[in-house]
Amino acid sequence: MKTKLYLLYGGKSVEHDVSLKTAVTVLLSIDESRFEVYPIYITRDGLWCSPGRLSKEGLTVEQLIARPSSTDAARTIGEILTGVLALPGPKVVMPLLHGPNGEDGTVQGLMELLNIPYVGNGVLSAALTLDKAMSKQVLAQADIHQTEYVVCRYEEWKRDEKAILSGVEESIGYPCYVKPASLGSSIGISRCLNRKELLAGILEAFSYDKKLVFEREVSGREIQVAVIGNERPLASLPGEFIHDHRFFDYESKYFDKQLRMSIPAELPNGLTERIRELAIRAYQAHGCEGLARVDFFLDREGDLFLNEINALPGFTNFSMYPVMWERTDGTTYAQLVEKLIDHAMDRHENKQTIRYSK
Repeated sequence: MKTKLYLLYGGKSVEHDVSLKTAVTVLLSIDESRFEVYPIYITRDGLWCSPGRLSKEGLTVEQLIARPSSTDAARTIGEILTGVLALPGPKVVMPLLHGPNGEDGTVQGLMELLNIPYVGNGVLSAALTLDKAMSKQVLAQADIHQTEYVVCRYEEWKRDEKAILSGVEESIGYPCYVKPASLGSSIGISRCLNRKELLAGILEAFSYDKKLVFEREVSGREIQVAVIGNERPLASLPGEFIHDHRFFDYESKYFDKQLRMSIPAELPNGLTERIRELAIRAYQAHGCEGLARVDFFLDREGDLFLNEINALPGFTNFSMYPVMWERTDGTTYAQLVEKLIDHAMDRHENKQTIRYSK
């Protein structure tokens, strides 16, 4: 019997469009002799619906979009749970939801309640990695080097704006970055050279999140590592994007045709293995399972700083994560998807041995 593979995509997130691109790529790669694919679309308002079974031939993003039967989120989720997800036979869910309301442990918690295996990180690791402020505390506890940072909540900002501005200038200085704590794809992030830009960046970031992280700029290179696995994770060869952007923002990441990947990244002797080891340490410190991309800064003096962990990295066939694996050990995109599904099944099987009564 084929395994039913449920793809969750879209979502109530500013990274909605990125998720749709990911879903198309994954759907086109699926081995239909092993899996029956059931796409589940989540609208920008958080409503769940399905476009039905789709053909790979000529598949477009537009075909993935469906119209919900109701404007009530609970009703639409219920219809999917009692209809599509309740079909008999072996099943696994693959959340392809970037950002809040999907990458942050919310959907993962629902899958845990339903006792359905799912690809990627669990509730705790998903929540920790998406929240940059919490992740930095975990990294500090694990004694992993990172750049100076300050965290600010909206209530603190409203109470004393001048104190926050002065505190950032004194402890971080310029240039600095202001970031929404729980968002990806560089959305809402600003590089600031003075107080005027800092103020504008804060107001922009607060429109996406109610908790911000300020970081000192590290001038140098950004090195990325792909990690896969559960209890015994593996790290890929490091890679980097070659580009001329001072700030690698959303437009640069997704629309710059001049971007070039360098995999493996050209690094001094010994540094490649050190970065791979640190990536696994950070992965395990956050309790990650399935997959994550770990990003580092390497400054001009050769100092290494862990930037962040992305629990659902870009995952089209042109994204850094799958390409790093292909150039590390020859794993194709389709093989990578199947490996992630196998890890999900293994984790779920292990959890079935847990006792819930005396």
